[in-house]
Amino acid sequence: MEKFTKIISPVVPLPLENVDTDQIIPARFLKSTSRDGFGENLFRDWRYKKDGSENADFVLNNVKEGEVLVAGKNFGCGSSREHAAWAITDYGFKVVVSSFFADIFKGNALNNGLLPVQVSEDFLQSILAQTKAHVAVDLEAQTITLQETGEQESFEISAYKKHCLLNGLDDIDFLLSNKEAIKEFEISSRIYSGTPTTLK
Repeated sequence: MEKFTKIISPVVPLPLENVDTDQIIPARFLKSTSRDGFGENLFRDWRYKKDGSENADFVLNNVKEGEVLVAGKNFGCGSSREHAAWAITDYGFKVVVSSFFADIFKGNALNNGLLPVQVSEDFLQSILAQTKAHVAVDLEAQTITLQETGEQESFEISAYKKHCLLNGLDDIDFLLSNKEAIKEFEISSRIYSGTPTTLK
C-alpha cells in the first residue's frame, strides 16, 4: 500500500446520510476478487441514469478532482462487502470524512489504505457549508483542518492501523516486517518451556 502522511485536497461533498454499501458499489458488480476496476462503478446507480447516460446532478459527474470524500452520518452501513472500500480507493479517494461510520466498513477501509476520519456533526456541517472546501488531513498529528476557516478537529485511530498506514503496510506486510522478532519470541518461549528450539 502507498504510505499515508498528510493530504491537502479539495473535498467531494456527498451530503447524504445512511449511504450503504450497495449504494457505494451495487451487488451486480461484485464479480471479481481483484481490487482493480471497481472505481468505475462507484455510486453507479446515482452517477448514471437507467439509459446509461450520466446524471448531471450527481456530484461525481461535476467535481473532477479531490482525494477526500465528505459524506453524511452513518456512511458504509449495510452489508459487510469489502468491495465498497475497494471501489472508493480505486476511484482515487484516500480519505472519507463522516460524523459516523459503520464498524465493518471502517475496518475494511483501514485494511485497504483508506482513512476514515470521524468528526463531530458540527465540524461536518462546517465543511459541507463551504461552496468549494479544502481540507488538510494529517495522520501523524491525527488532525483535520478546514482550510477556508482554520477550524480543526482531532480524530481517533488505533495505534496499529496508524502505524500501518504511515508505513504503507497491510496486515501481512506488518507480520513479515516483524518476522525476525516473531522468531526470536518463539525461540525464547520454547527455551522457557523446555521445547526444542529448531525454527526454519
